Amino acid sequence: MQRIGRRDIVATILIALLAGAIFTSPPLQALQGLSLDILTALRGKAVGDRRDPATSPVVVVAIDGETYDTPPFKGSPTQTWTREIGRVLGSITEGGARVIGFDVIFPSSIEQSEIPFGDAPLGTRMKGFDRDYLIALRQISDTGKLVLGEILSNDHPDRPYRAQQLAVKNNIRALNVHTDPDDVIRRMPLSFSIDGKPVPAMAVELAARALGAKPAFGPSGAMELSGYPIPSAVPNTLTLNFRGLGRDVPAYSFADLRACAEKGDRDFFRRSFDGKVVLLGTILNFEDRKLTSMRLSGGYDGSPAQRCALPAPASTSQKARSEIAGVFVHATAVRNLIEQDAVTELGFAARAGLTIALAAIIACAACMLAPVGAVTAWLAVIAVYAAFAVGAFAHALALPVVEPALASLSALAMMIGYRFVLADRDERFLRKSFAYYLAPEVIDAMVTSGKMPALGGEMRNVTMFFSDLRGFSSIAETITPVELVTLMNEYLSGMTDIIESHGGYVDKYIGDSIVAMFGAPADDPAHASNAVRAALKCHEKLAELNAGNPAFAGHGLSHRIGLNSGEAVVGNIGSRRRFNYTVMSDTVNVASRLEGANKYYGTAIMASEATMAQTGDTFAWRELDAIRVQGRGEAIRVFEPLAEKDAESGEQTEVAAAYAEGLARWRARDFAKAADAFDRVAKIDPASALFAERARALATAPPPPEWTPVNTLEGK
Repeated sequence: MQRIGRRDIVATILIALLAGAIFTSPPLQALQGLSLDILTALRGKAVGDRRDPATSPVVVVAIDGETYDTPPFKGSPTQTWTREIGRVLGSITEGGARVIGFDVIFPSSIEQSEIPFGDAPLGTRMKGFDRDYLIALRQISDTGKLVLGEILSNDHPDRPYRAQQLAVKNNIRALNVHTDPDDVIRRMPLSFSIDGKPVPAMAVELAARALGAKPAFGPSGAMELSGYPIPSAVPNTLTLNFRGLGRDVPAYSFADLRACAEKGDRDFFRRSFDGKVVLLGTILNFEDRKLTSMRLSGGYDGSPAQRCALPAPASTSQKARSEIAGVFVHATAVRNLIEQDAVTELGFAARAGLTIALAAIIACAACMLAPVGAVTAWLAVIAVYAAFAVGAFAHALALPVVEPALASLSALAMMIGYRFVLADRDERFLRKSFAYYLAPEVIDAMVTSGKMPALGGEMRNVTMFFSDLRGFSSIAETITPVELVTLMNEYLSGMTDIIESHGGYVDKYIGDSIVAMFGAPADDPAHASNAVRAALKCHEKLAELNAGNPAFAGHGLSHRIGLNSGEAVVGNIGSRRRFNYTVMSDTVNVASRLEGANKYYGTAIMASEATMAQTGDTFAWRELDAIRVQGRGEAIRVFEPLAEKDAESGEQTEVAAAYAEGLARWRARDFAKAADAFDRVAKIDPASALFAERARALATAPPPPEWTPVNTLEGK
């Protein structure tokens, strides 16, 4: 994990502010609407809406395809439907409807037709055709239960024809909708200025009459209805909450209601419309279709209501569509107002603050983590935030989704770019410059601290590893320099890979020798075990190279390895201008002497008692001897690791047992029996052969009484 400096903190803040400012700026205001669309879709999938349509305070009476295909409407112009509309409106009113709103406009009457019909225009011959319809409008309007609709426009206004206006005494309200720049309806106007005065929109008027209240403006300037301050992120609008995706509003076919009225089934009208707000509108595949915030999830043209007189059409199943019938936009607005369930959107300051906060979190993660980790963090944060936003939207609170997601992704990209160009430039330089000279852990410490390496060291408990090729000088004299380099590169690469894979650090190469340490620079409580395991693996690897690598063919290389554990000074040691990360102490010297001591015993690996003790019971060992190396007065007990515990071969077990018996006899001054024990395995074990010869010599010429069983080695 990357350390964050002061410069990185400043960069994180600036990147978050820039990303947040970009994605909440007015040119990208469409993202706010897209967030509503996504939240509507996610809520529909995750939460849904299980409300019974029968409990809806709003119902729709639909002039639908069935109506156009059913007599007496089939083949008839809509101007001739007015009498039947009047009859159905009367039945709905008698059924107890609170108020009826028109989402259809009849701008002309058949009585106004000037088409010649005989010796007079058709309109003249049809005088009085709309009389019953107009009377029904007047009677219902007088009770305050009818509102006709109109479209306000400076260029092409659309209003009911004059006789209807007079019949309802101007109980007419605007049906205009609020369309976002991307032609999507997400909000509805609350009022319109007519002759300098605010006049409620159709949905507000219907809700107000249903609630028995009048819309008013609170101290903040927001419209209030029956004590409900209507949330308006965009001034003078209501953000629509399509909680049921349209399926929570029942839709009655006008054709069925006309047949029901003709049948005189008043109970059906009372069951269906008592206490309801009724909207008369069209549900057609080709007319008055609206794109709303359900465009991603798909919306429905209501839920088919109970039938009264006519059989249901053969195909009544509905499919979700990106566009819905316009009457359901008004029905949703009315229901939101009555149930006080309109969507509350955050203001610009809150949206921007939330967007900047998420961008800052991701920018900080990108500054601390590798790119893959940063992308994973972004996905996790956005997933958690999206889940929280959907939960909030289930309670009609719309949090921004797209803006924070894009701003944080942009911040992620910018921070990665910043790190690559500026912040990580020094790190890359350090790693590249020191990769071949310092341990990776040392380089990591330099990068983390931000400091260049300096002289100094610390005491650490380590295990030293010394190895040397036997007879290397003689081999070097028999091959060309190119062959020698190839041979050494293969050998050193194979050994180094094993050492590093076991947590060791190669301090230096001295010709064919390898000096390595375990337990530094990285802390490793099991450094002794790892060093022994690496030594055994190196011995196996050399056998593989001798058998299978062409560069080793015919040379029969063998090496000696010395291991010793103890305290040592580890750090940057050298001059002030040039130094190495290395190790110094008597522990190092002893390991070097043990490597050389192998040649006296014919062994490949020799470890001190300190190393053996730190490995516990991890390995099978045999004690070789007690020796006194050059430059050190104190005797050292030395051991040979045979294999992992319980993994030694039968031959190794036999040799170790005979050797242990011989060594015990040797130390007890029973040299003759010691020689016999060593002789049992002398042919297959050079160390036993050495001790057998020494034991026989002492059996012939016994040592003085002050003799101690310690072998003092000459030379290195």
